[in-house]
Amino acid sequence: MKCSIRVGRCGGSKMANPDRFSLTEVLGSFKECLTDKGEILQEHYLEGWKGLVKFMNSLGSAFSFISHDAVTKIQILEDYRHGANGQKYLTIQSMVKYEVDNKLVDLTKQGDHWDSGCRTLLRLHRALRWLQLFLEKLRVASDDSKTSVLCTEAYQDSLAKYHPWIVRKAATVAFYMLPSRANFFEVMNMGPTEKVVSILGEALPVVAKTYDITEDLYSQHGLLDLP
Repeated sequence: MKCSIRVGRCGGSKMANPDRFSLTEVLGSFKECLTDKGEILQEHYLEGWKGLVKFMNSLGSAFSFISHDAVTKIQILEDYRHGANGQKYLTIQSMVKYEVDNKLVDLTKQGDHWDSGCRTLLRLHRALRWLQLFLEKLRVASDDSKTSVLCTEAYQDSLAKYHPWIVRKAATVAFYMLPSRANFFEVMNMGPTEKVVSILGEALPVVAKTYDITEDLYSQHGLLDLP
């Protein structure tokens, strides 16, 4: 049986408005997903991603080509977590070991395991790098910086190489619709710009650590270029 999720209504959420983006909740989820042993708990990792999807949705159509795909990927991983082998998907590390050991990953070309947990999470992993780079650029930028330029630079340095030309072109055009830096920060619902910058300064290193651990794990198992 498929397990249904709603990105705007995460289990255990304390938000008054379930569709409202909260940077502090995203920070909390990514903090909770990291164990003392450096493992990544999928439950909290996906909760963090649900928050990022709400962030992208709040900005209109500019990020829709990523947010729609992210929702699909989150759903697939949720189904694995709640499935018959759910314990194998407790952490990203346990998922990789289980799928690699049991040859449940298509390593060179798409086959029967096109929706494996490893391949599915890899797509979220790549998108996380883009959002990390963009938000860091936004954090250190001046008030008159163009968010469209910042976002395009982050995209070119991360996701663009995995997309065909038509998608890259459409993405670049969509980024021109992004609001100003000040309006961008308003979406984060954290108060004055100084407070948003401070919270981003706390959140982004946590996101970066999560990304780096996943990157190293996938590199060790030769999973970074799954078809």
